[in-house]
Amino acid sequence: MAIILEKSGDKHRINLEKESTTSNQEIVINLNWSKGGFFKQMFGKPIDLDLGCFYELRNGIKMVIDGLQFSHGRGGGRNQQTRQGCYTQSPYIWHQGDDRGGSTQSGETIYINPQGLKELKRIIVYTFIYQGVAKWAETDAVITIKIPGHEDVIVKMGQQYDNHIFCAIAELDFGTDNSITVKKLVTFHKDHQECDNMYKWGFSYTPGSKD
Repeated sequence: MAIILEKSGDKHRINLEKESTTSNQEIVINLNWSKGGFFKQMFGKPIDLDLGCFYELRNGIKMVIDGLQFSHGRGGGRNQQTRQGCYTQSPYIWHQGDDRGGSTQSGETIYINPQGLKELKRIIVYTFIYQGVAKWAETDAVITIKIPGHEDVIVKMGQQYDNHIFCAIAELDFGTDNSITVKKLVTFHKDHQECDNMYKWGFSYTPGSKD
């Protein structure tokens, strides 16, 4: 069974057991999309979705993790602080890496270390189309949030036809009462900056590349 958030604004609140914050079971945020036998094509190019997130810690630190940074921040794995985040140190968030054009069947994944839950305030999970035009309906993109001991929370993008290439999919709020509230967003933006402005993160951006 799974909890499916149907409409933008829908929420699901999860009360964590106290032992969850000290267990070795991580929280998993996975983006998967339709790849087909030969990948779905956009004007001759494979669909290349990227998973990323804005995060804010309770001490006020904010940062962004996404695929455009990985070409300049690879290496180190989970245990070193790179532009993919860090699993064993603050922010306790780690992106497994960029799936160039959907080359793996599992898509892209962000892991959250339960040891760091008390330091986290909020995360906004997003995706953007790095290559091709905005044909979201062809991606069948789905975010699955796996929290140990609880039903999966699923956010489907559905048959979207917006022409913007950037989509904020879901927000995770980490309560001081040992809870996580997942909210479906699915709002579309022309780029990182426009999304940032809407959700008030306060960053400035320059063009990025994976090359």
